[in-house]
Formats: sequence, C-alpha cells, structure tokens
Amino acid sequence: MTRHPIRFGIQTGQQLVEWPRMLDLWRKADAWGYDSLWNFDHFYPIFVPPEGPCLEGWATLAALAQATTRARIGTLVSGNTYRHPCVTAKMAATLDHVSGGRFNLGIGAGWFELEHRTFGIDFRTVGARLAALDEACRIIKSMFTEGRTTLHGKHYTVTDALGLPKPVQRPYPPIMIGGTGERVLLRIVAEHADMWNSFGTADRMRELIDVLRRHGDAVGRDTDAIEKTVLMPLCYRASKDREQFVCAVAASTDQSPPEQARQRVMIGDTQECLDTIERYTRVGVTHFIFMSFQPYFEEEMQRFTEEVVAKVRGR
Repeated sequence: MTRHPIRFGIQTGQQLVEWPRMLDLWRKADAWGYDSLWNFDHFYPIFVPPEGPCLEGWATLAALAQATTRARIGTLVSGNTYRHPCVTAKMAATLDHVSGGRFNLGIGAGWFELEHRTFGIDFRTVGARLAALDEACRIIKSMFTEGRTTLHGKHYTVTDALGLPKPVQRPYPPIMIGGTGERVLLRIVAEHADMWNSFGTADRMRELIDVLRRHGDAVGRDTDAIEKTVLMPLCYRASKDREQFVCAVAASTDQSPPEQARQRVMIGDTQECLDTIERYTRVGVTHFIFMSFQPYFEEEMQRFTEEVVAKVRGR
C-alpha cells in the first residue's frame, strides 16, 4: 500500500511568456487547489528554436513564492551543472524561508548541451554528470543538516562550508531527482531522493520502480518512502483536434504511435482521466504533474480540479 496521497501539480516553463501572464496563472492554480507548482531551469526555450525569451528559473520561483500561499513550489528540475552545490544549498534554504516551508528541491544531472556550450559551462560525459550529481546531493544534504560541510571528491572540493540559516523544513526540504537512467541515476535516487520524477506509460513506470526498488535493496533504503511523480501533458475534455495534436507531440518525443502516446497523457473525459490515475497509482505513482507551456489552457486546468481532482479526493 502506498504511503503517499494522490497529488496533482502544474509545471510552467518560463519560455515565450510575459511575466504577468505566468504570475496570474500561478495565483489561479494555487487557488484552484493544485498541490504543487513547478517551473523549469533553462536559460533558452526548449524543444523550439532558442532565439526567444526565457526567464531564469530560481529568480522567478522566489517571486512566485510570494504570489502563492498553499501549493508546494519547486523547479522541475534544477540542472546541477549550472551551479555549485553549496550555492544551490544556500538558494534552496533561502527559498524555503521565503516560501514559508513550501519548497521542494528538484535537481538533475543536466542535459541541454546548447546552454552549456554557449554559456561556457563544462558539458561533461553522462557518467561524469551523474557522478557530480551524486557528490552534489551529499554536499547539499550536509549543508542543510550539519554545522560544517567538508567533501573532497572527484568533482567538488568543499572545506568547512557553513550553511546558515538552516531550512525551515526539517531535516530539509524534500529532494526530488528527475531522470530514467536505470544503472546509475536510479541508484542515486534510491540513496538520496525523497521524490522521483519521470515520464512514460504506467507499464514503463512500473519497470523503473522495480529497478529503483532493487537499487534501494542494495543501498539499504526502503524506496516505498520515495514519492513517485510523473510528468505528462493535460488535455481534459478538449476538442478532437487538440487531442490529436497533443498525442502527436507526445508521440514525437519517442517516435511511438499516437494511440500509444495517449496512454501517457492525462486526456479525455472525467472517466478516462480517473482510469488513467488508477492505472498509474496501481504501479506506485501518486503525484501527477502537468507540463504547460504557452498558450495556457486555463479552463482545462480549472475544470480538471473541479471535476476529476474533487472525485479523487471524495469531495
């Protein structure tokens, strides 16, 4: 039996959007009853030509924390390569205070090569980025909990680093790690994460959760304690044309048939969405996060909470 309640969130990318528009959506989504609100950590727009505006993630998140009162907030996920882990720990503790203890620390190995290359940030091999993520998690957790932090690793050298103030949440804000790598990434999740984010069909998530469990056995961690989250599009009670478009976009990410891609989209009427939620919760996924880029389909987001989330919560 799962230890985690069923939750729903929205992720908004800061690309090709004006600040007042994003601010307004977060205020509304907070009032509608979404459990979590997330932005992303990119300097360029993703999946589209990079020559467009993209607001920085941590700065916007600090401002959005002041515009919301109940939803938990975070970045899905912050690229470890973009900041030294001591700096990330300081930023995270600050945001936990700014948000009144509503902050989740999302972090990943980093993947967008163009940002690294043009900004002059070292884009190491996948193995090196994962090893750096592992060291970073150790440093960050120590900065959150210990008086001083020292780690002389392969990727970071930290000596008697002070992390003050400590976060509001104890022992520290939940750490979400995003990714799907079965051999190394999920081992890092098993050892360090309180939350894990991925994407895929319910069957694929079950396979990954089984891998995660084996890593947990190896490192001595009960991975049922890790909240499993899935990132997917939302297309609730939409027109057939929009459904076809969303499924086609989802299919393009892995060259799967659109009818197969539909299985990893929160799509259709109330009953189909309830069936989707049951399919995922049966394998252990309890937190559904809907990615949303401009244009925002606010009516769908609001109707979903009123008609689907209300049923899930028994209201």
